[in-house]
Amino acid sequence: MTALDRIPVPGAPDLDEVFRRHADRLWSVALRMLGDAAEAEDAVQEAFLAALRSPGFRGDATAGTWLHRIIVNGCVDRIRAAGRRRSHTRSLAPAVAADPAGRLVTRLAVDDALAVLPVEQRVAVVLVDGLGYSVSEVADIVGVPAGTVKSRCARGRLRLARALGHLREEGR
Repeated sequence: MTALDRIPVPGAPDLDEVFRRHADRLWSVALRMLGDAAEAEDAVQEAFLAALRSPGFRGDATAGTWLHRIIVNGCVDRIRAAGRRRSHTRSLAPAVAADPAGRLVTRLAVDDALAVLPVEQRVAVVLVDGLGYSVSEVADIVGVPAGTVKSRCARGRLRLARALGHLREEGR
């Protein structure tokens, strides 16, 4: 019996419905972590396939958290496998510049600063600050205590502040 031939379990979530409900958010996570739309799409497809192949949702977390954990782990694996430290997280760029060229410069500076963060800090900062997940949601997604997520965010923010300090000085 393959994963596609599974017999539905009463009370278990319908994976097709779960996928439809979470696809946009998962793609957004993958895009912000990987920085490339095509690669993000591939990561989401791989996450859905991994979910289909898994022995099943155990019920110890919400289906959304389960899928987010799969996508985050898949993205981290992709980042590490590629040896790439580059991210294109657009939503984290502060809107300090009023002109389009200034916004682009700011976005590129944030991208570069995120690219040098250790992957664990990048995951925490992107999910909490970039996508608005709560610390407890991120803790569930990445499988670490909430205090660890807070610590990773704090360290990541400190590194970002140091790397982006020149933007404040230019804005004066």
